Amino acid sequence: MQPGESSATIRQRVVNARNIQLKRYKGFPDIYCNAHMPEEHLNNFCNIETHARRFLLKNINLLQLSVRSYSKIMKVSRTIADLAGSNDIELPHIGEAIHFRNLDKPLIFPYAKRSLNKRSRAKVSADYITELLSGK
Repeated sequence: MQPGESSATIRQRVVNARNIQLKRYKGFPDIYCNAHMPEEHLNNFCNIETHARRFLLKNINLLQLSVRSYSKIMKVSRTIADLAGSNDIELPHIGEAIHFRNLDKPLIFPYAKRSLNKRSRAKVSADYITELLSGK
């Protein structure tokens, strides 16, 4: 969503994304949207840029996500790309999907630098994440 977008504009983007998905899955009777895509079709329908794939795999390892999480992130990324009108899944789409996947979970990094001992898992504050992203 872009700042200042009207409801009508957002609705049209959603309608367009749904039409893209209906067209994509036309030959598959049990699939009509990305959420219903079986895992065996991920590679067929989720074209992902190389650097976006590297980012995803790095975060799956860092956040200790499951294969099921990978599948869900790919499906949500595909939907975000559809909403953006993109044929390929790009880095911002993956980043947004990972963010959505982790909204309901505490952020935990293995061996985080702020842990009490070197081998414990530590909950990481938003300040720490901001610090990481800013390169301090």
